[in-house]
Parts: sequence; C-alpha cells; structure tokens
Amino acid sequence: MTGTSERLLALLSLLQARRDWPGLVLAERLAISPRTVRRDVDRLRELGYPIAATKGPDGGYRLEAGADLPPLLFDDEQAVALAIALQLAGTSGAGVSEAAGRALTTVRQVMPSRLRHRIDAVQVTPVRSSGAPEADPAVLTALADAVRAREVVRFDYQDSEAPRRAEPHHLIHRNGRWYLLAWDPERDDWRTFRADRMKLRTPNGPRFQPREIPGGDATAFVTGLFRGSRSGDSAWPCQAEVVVHAPAAELAPYLGDALVEPLDEGRCRLTLGSWSWTGLAASIARFDADFEVAGPPALHAALDTLARRFAAASRRDHGVSPG
Repeated sequence: MTGTSERLLALLSLLQARRDWPGLVLAERLAISPRTVRRDVDRLRELGYPIAATKGPDGGYRLEAGADLPPLLFDDEQAVALAIALQLAGTSGAGVSEAAGRALTTVRQVMPSRLRHRIDAVQVTPVRSSGAPEADPAVLTALADAVRAREVVRFDYQDSEAPRRAEPHHLIHRNGRWYLLAWDPERDDWRTFRADRMKLRTPNGPRFQPREIPGGDATAFVTGLFRGSRSGDSAWPCQAEVVVHAPAAELAPYLGDALVEPLDEGRCRLTLGSWSWTGLAASIARFDADFEVAGPPALHAALDTLARRFAAASRRDHGVSPG
C-alpha cells in the first residue's frame, strides 16, 4: 500500500467482505505487519466504524453491524461492480428496474469525483429475456424470509385450484425468471414453483427441518431438473457425439452448451445433450446438414423414430394415405 488512506480503504473493504478476519490473514492480504493492522483498526474505530476484536490463537477483527455505521466506502473495483449490478437489475425479472435506477443515482451522488467518472464510464445496455414475466418484489422478499426462517409457505398457484404448501429451501434465478426450490409434502418430492405465479397466504406455516438437496448442490440439482434429471447431476440425461458436415464457425452461434471441435473446413464434431433421445435427434436435424452418428445406439433408434414420423406426416400433407 502506498499511503495510509489507500490502506484504510483496502482494510475496510476486506472487513466488509466477510464476518471474521484473523489478524495475520489481514496482514498478509494487505502486505503489512500485524502491528500496522492494529494501528489501522484503531484509526477506523476513531472514524466511527464499530470494529470488535475476536478471540482465537492469533486474534482477529469483526466489523459489527449497527445504526451508527458511517457511510460505506468503495474502492474502484467495488464501485464499478455496483454500477454494473444496478444497471443489470432491470433484467433480473424482480420488478426493481426503477428502484435500481434511483439507487444508482443516489450512490453516484455520494461518490468522490474519481469514482463518479468510473461509474459514468460503465454504460450497460441490458436486454431482458423475451416473454419472461416479472415477479413481485414483495413476494421475492417474503420467500427469501421464509427460506431463512425455515418456515412452510402457503400459497395459491396459477392454474391450481387448491391452495399449496411447501418447505422453501432456495430462491433461484434462471433465464430471467425466479423460482422457489421447495419440498412438496403432498407430493413427497422436490418441486420448483415460479414466483410470478405464486400468491402467498399469511401467516406462514410451522418451522421445518431442512432436507439435503440431492447431490448436495442446489445449482446443479435445479439445472438437472430443467434438463429432465432428478439425481442431482446437472448433465443432460441423453448425450451423444455426431460429426456434422458444416463448418464449426457456422454452427457455433446456435449450439448453446454443446461442445464443438473443428475437423476440417467443412466438418465438425459435436458433443451435445437433451432431455430425451428423440429431442436430441430433432435438435441435430435443425442444423440442416448431413451428419454421422458416433454413438450411442439409442440415438440411431431415435433417428429411425423421427424418420417414420416425418415420412408419415409428409404423406398426409400430400394427400397420400399412410401405410
């Protein structure tokens, strides 16, 4: 650190980042001595920041929460990250676009000139997913509170006649939509509920003991659910490898999470997946190019099934009696 002010700002940034910091770890991160850390902590306390000493083999520090906490300080990276996050808030589907814009204006006004220039330089043009409805911020807040408090939520769900109950575990954001991952006691299984389709009832139900997410990773489990798997594995349940007679660069914009390997100027190898073998066969056919299947046999069978369906549909469209 080149000066005291820069060092204090960096120290405060670290203290805000997590609850407890061992003194030696702070010294290593800031490349200063433990004695200097102690002096800088005392300086921050004089400025009004409630920093408590923590017990342990080497001692440590904790920035306490409190109503008297002075205004937060931001370094350059934090200011840019905040500006980007607030500009992208409009694409979150949480119905907070206007509030995020006001927040960015407020934050900008209290920033020093140097950081205002950094924020103004970061101009993001957010593009929201087409057709993704916005969830009510009040519903999202209530669901987040229920997840934290481990309380059963009661709600009416769109297209469902009877009221529903669920044990909320995670609030999930995916492709511009908000979902609640919850255990449904009536169906004795995990379910995802779209937050924009939920109308919460009050009060919440009783507290519950959280269950272990299959596979232990909520992100992987939810990704797997949307891919047709309930095992906790995020991989597609049906995967295959094909050689397509088209340049890799021509297909790349339309591949999603598929892997592409160029073979020569006119061919490439694709490794891709889908929720079903017929779905996978159809997704390969959309490239409008000849291809060879490297495996597995299940894809060959799916292609035969599609071929029969396409041939039958073509005969019907041309007035030919099938069979």
